[in-house]
Amino acid sequence: MLRSLAALLLFSTSALADTADGNALKAMSWDQIVDQARGGTVNWFMWGGSDTINAYVSGYVADRLRADYDITLNRVPITDAADIVNQVLSEKEAGVTDTGSVDLIWINGENFRSMKQADLVFCGYAGLLPNDTLVNWENPAIANDFGVPVDGCEVPWNTVQFAFAHDSAVVADPPRDMAGLIAWIKANPGRFTYPAPPDFTGSAFLRHVFIHAAGGPDSLLGAFDQAKFDETAAKTWAILNEIEPFLWREGATYPTTVTQLNELFANGEVDFSFDYDPAQFGLAVQAGTFPDTTRSFGLTDGTIGNTNYTLIPYNSPNKAAAMVVQNLLLSGEAQLEKAKPEVWGAAPAIEVSRATPEVQDGFAAIKTHPSVVPAAELAKAALPELQADWLTAIEKGWTANVGN
Repeated sequence: MLRSLAALLLFSTSALADTADGNALKAMSWDQIVDQARGGTVNWFMWGGSDTINAYVSGYVADRLRADYDITLNRVPITDAADIVNQVLSEKEAGVTDTGSVDLIWINGENFRSMKQADLVFCGYAGLLPNDTLVNWENPAIANDFGVPVDGCEVPWNTVQFAFAHDSAVVADPPRDMAGLIAWIKANPGRFTYPAPPDFTGSAFLRHVFIHAAGGPDSLLGAFDQAKFDETAAKTWAILNEIEPFLWREGATYPTTVTQLNELFANGEVDFSFDYDPAQFGLAVQAGTFPDTTRSFGLTDGTIGNTNYTLIPYNSPNKAAAMVVQNLLLSGEAQLEKAKPEVWGAAPAIEVSRATPEVQDGFAAIKTHPSVVPAAELAKAALPELQADWLTAIEKGWTANVGN
């Protein structure tokens, strides 16, 4: 009896160690990983600025995890993923290698690059997730995050493409390309603004102006080129400084977040908002925040599209449970649920054709909200994301040459 009890205690201790030990987990079968995950808690740090997204995660996702796996999902709202990158880095510097405070992050872009370069990421396990078969890793927009190879260190969650929103009752015929938008801003003083970087969406707007100033994205693809940056940046700052007096409050101040920009649009103080996720426009109309006459559009010279992901930090103590969360998020059923306009309207990160017939039928039956530009229409003029070094330089350059 004592020998059996000792064996049980040894197994329990080993199970807890395996939950944090990434190498041990990667040697297990999926069923064994699920057994390790049961009864666990996952602290998921994610942007918390959307009530509908929060409701999807804390409702549908959390309920499925609790019912099917006895996993508790703790959604931790954040404003900027960079803060969580610094938190994990601080834990590493303090020697916290397997009892970290973060189990999962909603992330992409330069924050992923920073974590990958600092060896803060649990990698090499994605193929163990059964629903990984639904992902088309041959698609470079999936396999690379802002030009940085994913290398099994992230799991895709959504695909998005930048779009603008306007009230069609106020602006019946919005500008359709960047040159037209710049001209519109100068012809309509006080009716446009953008969030100051490092706000994620405001930074994306800057990149659109930067790509416009470069004459298109082709010369900006690949590794950072200081000479090319300097040439294009000079044109970009000239454009942004030229329009600054015509912005909301004459450019004396900028919104600090996209949430503030949305409030200005909702209050009729500006005529445009924009977002990486056009589904947000439909949700804002449904919530009564934006007018029913809100419509959205892309630009004929293109808007930036990318994929966003979930990531497990290297020192998460609940890696097995976090992997189960990621596998659920990738499932056809969960991707379908968040694609419903009344839930979120998010574009899937999976190849729908690889899902079950029931899931495929569900996607086929979805009707896009009238305020949301169809993803297929946006995709006709999609721009690639620049590598993270370009993003950092553009944001710093804006602060020095425009923001000040």
